Amino acid sequence: MARLMRALIIDGPKSAGVQRVPVPAAGPGQVVVDVHRAGICGTDVELFTRELPYFDQGKSAFPLCPGHEWCGTVAAIGPEVDQSWAGARVTGDTMLGCGRCQRCTSGRHHVCADRSEIGITGWPGALAEQLLVPAGSLYRLPAEVDDVAGALVEPGGNALRAVTAAQAGPGRTVLIWGPGSIGLLAVAFARAAGAEVEVGGVDRDREGLAKSFGASRYWTTGHPPPGRYDAVIDCTGDETVPALALRFVEPAGRIVYIGLSRKPSLIDTRDVVLNDITVVGILGASAGLASAIGHYADGRVDPRPLARVVLPLDQAADALGGQLDTGAGTKIHVDPRR
Repeated sequence: MARLMRALIIDGPKSAGVQRVPVPAAGPGQVVVDVHRAGICGTDVELFTRELPYFDQGKSAFPLCPGHEWCGTVAAIGPEVDQSWAGARVTGDTMLGCGRCQRCTSGRHHVCADRSEIGITGWPGALAEQLLVPAGSLYRLPAEVDDVAGALVEPGGNALRAVTAAQAGPGRTVLIWGPGSIGLLAVAFARAAGAEVEVGGVDRDREGLAKSFGASRYWTTGHPPPGRYDAVIDCTGDETVPALALRFVEPAGRIVYIGLSRKPSLIDTRDVVLNDITVVGILGASAGLASAIGHYADGRVDPRPLARVVLPLDQAADALGGQLDTGAGTKIHVDPRR
């Protein structure tokens, strides 16, 4: 009889619960990880509500096990995997390319047309006791990066890629719209790079949290900044912000879009061309994972204040449905061992 484990399964719109599913077996080039922490993010909520565009595009389908922000310990290794991975503390890339196409072989596996995304498209996620992953997607976690920070490497990699695209550094000013997890981590990475950072939000609920991560000033849509910045990063899911954010970019500056709205976002490209603006879109954390781990390990960025809430797996469905009061500005982590 097959061995079973507990996993959170979303089996339809706004319908999820813990089920017993077969324990994964490591095939060639694969490992099985005992999951210690898994984060819940906006993408997981949109999977739960079926608002993620991937459903209409045929990329995601029910039933599915979510969870792409995770860390754990390698419990089993398959054939063709280096034995040194056994027992290692790890996190991993969400984006799993085919490994054969020109995009993959040129280092752009995160945009592979035939990719899987752990916990999102075609690959069971980490809101489970164990997770199957390719060994090639793993990153070792040093002792200085505990489980809280380890499960924040994936959002950190996204934030760091956005900050890098903004060319944040000494003498540069950066405005970050959206004080969610990605936005707050972007504040910390931009400050670590030496930039002056300000934050914009819908209201002032997260002003204190933003300033604790390094923001010098905090603005709202009702009380916007009076000036312009060398770079603006849009970390929101608001379809009106992409156009709004362009108003605050210095001519010849940069704007980085990492937030995804549920409705189409419209901008006037004349504002881009006539002001010589560089526009960059960011998809996924892949190229930022190693550096995010380095920032966490040496203390340049401490992401742990984000994750103040740790739930057992049995409460994950309630968290997806917004039924738990976890406090403003917090990242929810799940410990599947509980």
